[in-house]
Amino acid sequence: MIKNLPNLAFLPVESLVIHEWHDDQRTPPLIRRILASGVFRNPPIVAPLLDNSGRYMVLDGANRTTALRQMGFPHVLAQIVHPKDAGLTLLNWNHVVWGLDPSEFLAGIASINDIELAHEEHHRPDLWGDCGLAMVQLPRGDLYTVCTSERTLLRRVELLNALVDSYKDRAHLDRTSEWSVVRQKAVYADLSGLVIFPRFDIDHVMQLAGAGYLLPTGVTRFTVSPRALHINYPLSELQVDKPLEEKNAALQAWMQERLARKGVRYYAEATYLFDE
Repeated sequence: MIKNLPNLAFLPVESLVIHEWHDDQRTPPLIRRILASGVFRNPPIVAPLLDNSGRYMVLDGANRTTALRQMGFPHVLAQIVHPKDAGLTLLNWNHVVWGLDPSEFLAGIASINDIELAHEEHHRPDLWGDCGLAMVQLPRGDLYTVCTSERTLLRRVELLNALVDSYKDRAHLDRTSEWSVVRQKAVYADLSGLVIFPRFDIDHVMQLAGAGYLLPTGVTRFTVSPRALHINYPLSELQVDKPLEEKNAALQAWMQERLARKGVRYYAEATYLFDE
């Protein structure tokens, strides 16, 4: 018997808000894959905003949510977690930037108003304080700290957006948990550099999202345990214009049927999936 199943439910698409900019170029091919499969595979993870608005912040799955919205679907099948759940963790991604000359990459960052680049290493980047908003490593090993005298959370987030904007349309970027540029040099022949971001607090992220302010693309890393994957729920059930209560009742019945025929499996260990 499987206990503590993930909380899955249908929610109005319009009740979901994203917390960071997403890549619009990823939406059309994602729509094509969803339509071709005929099923909704992995539900986005959402958490209720604590402002009594009835809205939910998308922790993971902004592109899937955007795809459903553009397809005109009224509801999304989501996994709901609470911001204080013990199984919810917020980490950060760093950016590997490639395809742009390192000197041009650095010059673009240096041109941003209200920041300075200090050619020295500070402690871990911090969303608060002065120097240390972010760090930049070049392929040859030079390390720069992004400094600013701006104090407010909103302005510092704006500067992080400006930082990412300085290279995201001129180069390619991948997310990484690496803190050193050394291992990236063996993977990226035309490496521009590594950008190291500060850690974020979930309460601040939710406050920003609720007010309509977005973090840069690809910097937050939410992990949730337990996580619902490979749901493969019929896409027609998401698309049909039925009352929300009726859809959720059908979802619960579908889940019970899956459990009854042992179609749900729980993995307690870390798992690599090779069919994504």
